[in-house]
Amino acid sequence: MTSNAETGRPSGKRGVGVFGRMSSLWLGLLLLSTCVAAIAAAVTSVIAAVLDGGPASLSTAAGALLVMLFFAISLLIGHFVGRNNPSGAIGLFVATYFVKVVGFAVVLFALGRPDWLNGRWFLIGAVVSVVAWQAAELYGFSKARLQIFNDPADRKGGPDGTA
Repeated sequence: MTSNAETGRPSGKRGVGVFGRMSSLWLGLLLLSTCVAAIAAAVTSVIAAVLDGGPASLSTAAGALLVMLFFAISLLIGHFVGRNNPSGAIGLFVATYFVKVVGFAVVLFALGRPDWLNGRWFLIGAVVSVVAWQAAELYGFSKARLQIFNDPADRKGGPDGTA
């Protein structure tokens, strides 16, 4: 099989993503997603405080922080493992996902439910932050310009360059 790809720009340490000179796509996504999820959690916490008081606001923040911690671990793994072993990062993502699910479940069951925790607002805070985080990640990935293949040279006519 042959390729019509010409040599392109040399690869190197160029900035990627929406943040211009950010050296790591993963850290850029972590920053973007954390900011968006934190803003969404803050707005939800204010609504919870107005409707049900301080414990509801604190419950919303706790749910949001748990979700942000859960997702941040994956992006940090992408940053530290992905640059040295990109193909191995996917396997590590999967393994870490199961460890996180089991680990968070064990911690939550071991600690139990505090008296001040409002379950409904905890869930609302978690869902709002999941949606905000995922939307920010999708936006960040969509703006990342990662060249996988060299751009073909401008050609006239058919695929072999003839008219």
